[in-house]
Amino acid sequence: MVHNLSLTPSIFSTFLAELRDCTIQQDPLRFRRNLERVAEVMAYELSKHLDYETVDVTTPLGEASVPLLKQQPVLATILRAGLPMHQGLLNVFDRAESAFVSAYRKHTTAEDFDIHVEYLASPEIDGKTLIISDPMLATGSSMVMVYKALLKQGKPAKVHIVAAIAAPEALEYVKKHLPETATIWVGAIDRELTAQSYIVPGLGDAGDLAFGVKC
Repeated sequence: MVHNLSLTPSIFSTFLAELRDCTIQQDPLRFRRNLERVAEVMAYELSKHLDYETVDVTTPLGEASVPLLKQQPVLATILRAGLPMHQGLLNVFDRAESAFVSAYRKHTTAEDFDIHVEYLASPEIDGKTLIISDPMLATGSSMVMVYKALLKQGKPAKVHIVAAIAAPEALEYVKKHLPETATIWVGAIDRELTAQSYIVPGLGDAGDLAFGVKC
């Protein structure tokens, strides 16, 4: 299942517009904060699809019955571009455990590359809800590789993928290689993927815009 938040007009569209705006992008702090805000909204929407149990909470004047999460999710992200979105998710799921994976493109030519996973730090995920975030879902290869790497820590009961912007090709690839029960949350689905696997109109290189150009 794919949830595209841009289909329903809301303040979320403003955050996404600022992410894309090449003038506003010149402020890295603003760019990172907008990625956080996008993730916070997506976390709230995603939270409606998790499992809850009713718990009695004692107030100064009595007791209130409220639904609380049965289990905290595990939040995973892809270094380094995913860090701001990870923080946004963590702002909402503030008791969640975290996992971090280093994945990058190793180019042989301008158009051909392999995905390499070099570093993984993760808690046990067996039987838990796993939420993997990355700002851009271009080909989907990095996301699938990261998911497979995380399986070393156990088999999650449910998988949610969170991305600010996705290409149609990536959605098809992820749906093909992840469990049928996986849910994909995107801020927008853009129209084109270039020969170099960049999303158009997209927003540019999220990692460079958030943290500076890498060597």
